[in-house]
Amino acid sequence: MRTSGILLHISSLPSPYGIGTYGKSAYDFVDLLDETNQTYWQILPLGPTSYGDSPYQTFSAFANNPYFIDLDILIKEKLLKKNEITDVVNDPMYVDYEQLYIKRYDALKQAFNRFDQSDSDYQKFLKAQDFWLNDYALFMAVKATYDGKSWLYWDEDVRLRKPNTIEKLQMELKDEIAFHQFLQFKADEQWHALKKYANQKGIKIIGDMPIYVSYDSSDVWANPKMFDLDEKNVPYHVAGVPPDNYAKDGQLWGNPLYHWGHLKDKNYQWWVDRVRASVAQFDMIRIDHFIGFVNYFSIPFADKTAKNGVWKKGPGYELFEVIKKELGEVNIIAEDLGAVTPEVVKVLNATGYPGMKLTQFGFNSIEDNNYLPHHYKQNVIAYTGTHDNFTTAAWFDELSPKALKNCLAYINCEDETKKVDALIKETLKCVADTVIIPMQDYLNLGNEARMNIPSTLGNNWVWRLKDGQITKVIKNNIKTWTELYARSKKDK
Repeated sequence: MRTSGILLHISSLPSPYGIGTYGKSAYDFVDLLDETNQTYWQILPLGPTSYGDSPYQTFSAFANNPYFIDLDILIKEKLLKKNEITDVVNDPMYVDYEQLYIKRYDALKQAFNRFDQSDSDYQKFLKAQDFWLNDYALFMAVKATYDGKSWLYWDEDVRLRKPNTIEKLQMELKDEIAFHQFLQFKADEQWHALKKYANQKGIKIIGDMPIYVSYDSSDVWANPKMFDLDEKNVPYHVAGVPPDNYAKDGQLWGNPLYHWGHLKDKNYQWWVDRVRASVAQFDMIRIDHFIGFVNYFSIPFADKTAKNGVWKKGPGYELFEVIKKELGEVNIIAEDLGAVTPEVVKVLNATGYPGMKLTQFGFNSIEDNNYLPHHYKQNVIAYTGTHDNFTTAAWFDELSPKALKNCLAYINCEDETKKVDALIKETLKCVADTVIIPMQDYLNLGNEARMNIPSTLGNNWVWRLKDGQITKVIKNNIKTWTELYARSKKDK
């Protein structure tokens, strides 16, 4: 049975508090997915965002973003009062992360002060998550004492986690540590309530797992041996991708690289734990930059561009063999965009995971290529584009006249005002088992709604839906096109 879904991150939902949350708008969006016969809701990573506000650069691979905690739910639980919430909304169409960082934690602290830490569910959560939560809460508490600076700039005995220093900090910062544990409990509680509601409606959640973690994270601070770091825990090399037609200097992501030899010696336990945690959160997991498990690009830490990087071998299929042995069959999507070598194809085939196809990529040149929908196979997830691409409306504006002409002919579009709709329909028609359409494309939005421009800072990850933006006409289009071009979850 073929299925379809919509890509929309939690942060992009409407809410009165400056960013999307696990509250009413999220439940309303689940209802919309149900009413339009969708099967999947795809989101971006849920971790607490750090510098640059990217959900792909978070303070923990396991933690949840406290900004997504719904304040109205806290009010209903009598943990918060309406007058304790400071307004952070400058423009309902965009998230203001700076204002959230300055003001949101004040309200959350009020809720924490009223919370009964002897609560049995809370105590169960602490016990179940202690394999990562204590390190994360301590990391965040210590970070606050350094005014939010990266742990690269902390005192050496703290950076190197000298036992006496850590013990002292745990005592001195116990209240702040408990605060961050509380935030994780509430975020997890609200998220799972939302997921349960979605699953009861027949909606499955596709989560997103970045291959790399941020250097400024509890993961690296607490587990330095897992990464390519020197004796002072400073990276030798960092991640990125080489120069190409889109970026002449390549992309310098800056994430520390894994010490795959050490991870192998530990039977990849950290990765098994990470996937297990994601299985508990989501129904399907999209692993970002899957090709990096086969070949990864290693760039000297001090370099300012990716030009001097070199390709190195990753663990390949061996890692996923261990994951399957430990966890059984896991629903994973392999984000295989980029340098797809025969070796990558071999690993992908061995895992059986579906890869990704982007219809936009089929028309970026005038040549026939594997991203044209008639080349797709069933075991792929098809998209018009993703969070890293132009919205389809903006993408059409970037095409050369010849590429535009070829594209309009291919999608059988004679009315150029309907070209975005035509590309959506062409994607829905393909033989792929699952098709995911970004919400911005259904809304026919331009570059003002683009989620991310890779390798840039500023104005990324900020776009939001406005109340009422999904009209009855748009809702009817989604439902009708799904029924016409992609068999739905409600087909018999």
